[in-house]
Amino acid sequence: MKTVDGRPWANRKELIEHSGYSRASLANLWRDRDANGHPSARPMNGVMHWDLEEWTHWFEKHAERTRDLSKVDRAGDPDEELPPAGQARLLGVDPSRITQYTKKPPPGWPDPIRTEQLETRTREYRTRAQLWEWVDNPASGFGTKGGQPTGRTAKGAAPDPRVRLAAEALAALPGRKAAEVAAILAERHGKSVSTWKQIITQARKEFRQ
Repeated sequence: MKTVDGRPWANRKELIEHSGYSRASLANLWRDRDANGHPSARPMNGVMHWDLEEWTHWFEKHAERTRDLSKVDRAGDPDEELPPAGQARLLGVDPSRITQYTKKPPPGWPDPIRTEQLETRTREYRTRAQLWEWVDNPASGFGTKGGQPTGRTAKGAAPDPRVRLAAEALAALPGRKAAEVAAILAERHGKSVSTWKQIITQARKEFRQ
């Protein structure tokens, strides 16, 4: 771990040891930084580092928000393989939601660790660790209204006009960071900056910004 101006800076391997999260989980959090407010990185000798105090404060707040939204059962063996009913209990949702996820997977929905062929259907098993990592990934949208990320519309539903507003703002402000654009949109149209960050992420997907 490096020290700059008396503050510790950690690389990704050190963040894994510090947080207990997997490399894949932390990589996903960094990938979705425009939506989740992940702290910026600083290259040191060609390797990305993060201010450990800043990152820890952000991570704790992020985890707290996630827990409040999802009400996920965090107890049990991370490697335990759960059938659909067990997955529903862990996530705190109706079992029909798991069936829906199987047919139309939400963003980042994990592949089954194994499957069991029954007479009329295939039963998919996922581990607790897979489900916890999925919930903690903001791109999953779990815990938001309708179980989908802000700005995403269900099939057949009217498009969210805020997504187009975000796309227009991105086009009009090409030199601005997503967080800056989100702050401008929040001031103009209400809602939180965090909400607009998620909408901007969706706008980039839909309009290929």
